[in-house]
Amino acid sequence: MHRFVVLAAVPIAFACGYLAARTGLPPAHAQTPRTTLAPQIINLVAMRNEDIGPQVPNMGTLRTKGLVATPQGTIGVQSGNVPKHYHTSADEIQYVISGKGTFWLGSEQREVGPGDLIVIPKGVAHAGSIATSGDFKSLVVKLPPQAAGDTHMLP
Repeated sequence: MHRFVVLAAVPIAFACGYLAARTGLPPAHAQTPRTTLAPQIINLVAMRNEDIGPQVPNMGTLRTKGLVATPQGTIGVQSGNVPKHYHTSADEIQYVISGKGTFWLGSEQREVGPGDLIVIPKGVAHAGSIATSGDFKSLVVKLPPQAAGDTHMLP
């Protein structure tokens, strides 16, 4: 009898998953992802702080501009130095375009500069805290899109 129940559960679970995927519910993330991408070429090196946007309140000198948003992830450009924080819902990948200095990653500070790729798993503390040559400017990828309110500040 137990074998029959297990075998019957597989198609029932498949059918439930199929129906749930077809209900048209919106994504669970705070951002509104696009379903199609627009072809574009963006010169990130030429972007000035004014092009990226105003400073984000209570986030150091951070400026941020979203470039691509899909249900799977987001891509943006950020400039400025950010206080130490972490995210619980999204992994983050940063590619440093300009600026040199010290970057907090986990419990240690590391020197970073143009060309460095920083991989930040969810839950890991990070910050661009001490710039020695200009503000950090980086290409930022969040996988999946970061949920609203998922920036947790640290002392």
